[in-house]
Amino acid sequence: MSDKKIIIAGLAIFFVLITFPFWINMGKAANAPELILAPTAQAAMDSGEGCVLPLDEMRANHMQILDLWRHSVVRNAERIYVGADGKEYNMSLSNTCLDCHSNKADFCDRCHNYASVTPYCWDCHIDNPKGE
Repeated sequence: MSDKKIIIAGLAIFFVLITFPFWINMGKAANAPELILAPTAQAAMDSGEGCVLPLDEMRANHMQILDLWRHSVVRNAERIYVGADGKEYNMSLSNTCLDCHSNKADFCDRCHNYASVTPYCWDCHIDNPKGE
């Protein structure tokens, strides 16, 4: 009978030790990374021109937008995206997005590392198409 108490106590201690990292960090979140904008992107933000879509929408949905663009270009041969403001953009990661967001390490990688995601964009696209 005494072995049963020791086993239960051992299992309880084991459970507490294994789950301790989760309990100690419950309710805490890491700070989102601060992005460093390339001078071109900063100038667009300062002038009020901004991005293809509003900032909050781009942060939340950029992967879906890029997938939609890829599908439109590859499957439907549609290469022009008309923004909400009526401005036309070339649907191209390399030539539209990377014009402003040219520093992959300071822009793309910071958020992707924070979110623990590995996008497959760079399997086909080079991260600095214009060699700047």
